[in-house]
Amino acid sequence: MHTVAILALDRTVAFDMAIPVEVFGRVRLPDGRRPYRVRVCGTRPEVPTETFTIRAPWGLDGLADADTIIVPGREERAGPPPVEALQALRDAAAHGARIASICGGAFTLAATGLLDGLAATTHWIAADQLARQYPTIEVRPDVLYVDNGQLLTSAGASAGMDLCLHLVRSDLGSAVAADAARLAVTPLEREGGQAQYIVHEPPPLPRGSLLEPTLAWIQDHLGEDLTLEAMAARCAMSTRTFSRRFREQTGTTPLQWLLRARVRHAQYLLENSDHSVERIAVQAGFGSATAFRERFKRVTGTTPQTYRATWKATDSDRTPTAPD
Repeated sequence: MHTVAILALDRTVAFDMAIPVEVFGRVRLPDGRRPYRVRVCGTRPEVPTETFTIRAPWGLDGLADADTIIVPGREERAGPPPVEALQALRDAAAHGARIASICGGAFTLAATGLLDGLAATTHWIAADQLARQYPTIEVRPDVLYVDNGQLLTSAGASAGMDLCLHLVRSDLGSAVAADAARLAVTPLEREGGQAQYIVHEPPPLPRGSLLEPTLAWIQDHLGEDLTLEAMAARCAMSTRTFSRRFREQTGTTPLQWLLRARVRHAQYLLENSDHSVERIAVQAGFGSATAFRERFKRVTGTTPQTYRATWKATDSDRTPTAPD
């Protein structure tokens, strides 16, 4: 099993810590096995937060053999992180552990010196402070997370969910990550920045709504010429009423929802088929390869060819079951 250790220091933000506990703790492989073992590690057995106390069954020695370490943020009044915790993180990194921070956890990770010379992010409110305090770090306040390979950082707390699902996908593939997202009741269609390179499933369907059958139909017919009129007709609505109801129930326009669904379908085809870019453009409903490349790069920040090459490179190193 892959061991995920979560560092719980005094004044840890409980929400930041709960995200990796829940995401990694709920992941299941297709055969039902748990691929992750989750540990909560602290400098002492009981760790105070602003409102309650967390029990940490593991000490800092629990970081030593962890495969992945998650560093949550801490409250503003927390003070500097303990020296022994910083050294434990450095030692774990030296032994090859993957270390990721959530929100203000970037400050703890930065204090180790491990982020020097690298790009990183944190909550946008604290981005300027992180840049001033650690000038050797390239702070990127406009992305949801930054993946440097061994070291990763995420923005505000909800971006920690994106980061954890990204790690699941890197370890176990898009199908397992999509299932983990459903269990966490979170969509994977966040707009902007690094997160758009790693999206694994279609935009969410509003369950139980009047639109659900139509959206499911759209999802099954992405390769066809879907006009606003055709989509509205499926709901027996005027285009004006359909557009208004669509935005109310999905938070976006029919066209934007359709384009995101097509990009995600294209990602799946790039990952799981050897079809040419031209064929995938048609299958995903973009019509021409040129239109497909432009839209794909706008959403993911990379080209279809680069996306496929990157996926194949990581996929070749991935086991079909649990990570080592």
